[in-house]
Amino acid sequence: MRIRRALLVSSFPFAAALAVACGDEPGGDPGVCREGRAAAWGPRTQCGPTLDLTPINQYQGALASAQDREGAVVLIAGSCTGTLIAASAGPVVLTAGHCSVVGGTVQVAFNVEANPDGEALVTEGTVLEQATSPDYALITLAQVPASISPTALTRLPSDTLAIIQHPRGGPKVIGEGAFEASCDELVYYAELDTLVGSSGAGVLNQQGYLVGIHTDGDCTTDGRGLNRGWTAESIVAASTYLVDADLADR
Repeated sequence: MRIRRALLVSSFPFAAALAVACGDEPGGDPGVCREGRAAAWGPRTQCGPTLDLTPINQYQGALASAQDREGAVVLIAGSCTGTLIAASAGPVVLTAGHCSVVGGTVQVAFNVEANPDGEALVTEGTVLEQATSPDYALITLAQVPASISPTALTRLPSDTLAIIQHPRGGPKVIGEGAFEASCDELVYYAELDTLVGSSGAGVLNQQGYLVGIHTDGDCTTDGRGLNRGWTAESIVAASTYLVDADLADR
C-alpha cells in the first residue's frame, strides 16, 4: 500500500516556496542534482537573451501534437496556467499549489489565445486539493467544454520538453527546451522560457503527455540556471484524488 503525503491545506497562495536539494537518485545528472537550489518562482525566469515563446497557433516545432494538446491549457484567475488532465475519477485542472488555496474558487478560462480556434469558455473552478511540496493543486470545474480532450500523465520525459503557458496572464504561447535531469521528485529543463503567469503550466514530453508542472524559475537572461517543476509521479503519489492508473509510461 502506498503512503500518501499529507496535503497542506492551510498554505497561503503565493507563499514562499521551499528550498530544494537534489540527491543522487539513479537517472539524475549529478551536476544538476547535487546542487541545492532555492525555489525562485517569479519574474527571473527567462533563459537567455531572447524570449523564445511562440503564439500557439503559429507553432510548428517538435511537439507534433501541440495543436491537439493546447485546448486543455487554461488561464487561472488571470495569473496562473493550468492543464485539464485525464483522471480515473474524472478530469480536473492541474496547476501549481502556490496559485490557490484549498476550498477556494477561481475563474478558469479556456481558449485565451491570439486568433482563437476553439471553444471559448469561462467557468468557475473549486480547489479540491492543494499542497506546497509537491507544489500542486487540483481544481474541479463547474463546466468542461465537450470538445476538449484532457491531457494524460506520464512518467517519461523526452530529450525535448515543451510548456504551453499564459505568461503574464496573456494569450497562450509555447516554449521548448532541453530536458536536463529528474531527481528528488523534480524535473529540470534548460533554455525553456517562462514568465510570471506560467506557474502551473504542464511540462510536456515530445509525445504530448504531461511529465510535470512548471513551478520554479531559476534562469537568467545571460542563459545561466535551469527552470524546474514537480513530476507528475510525485503529484500522483501525494494526491488522494489521482491514482496509480492515471500515470503511465508513454
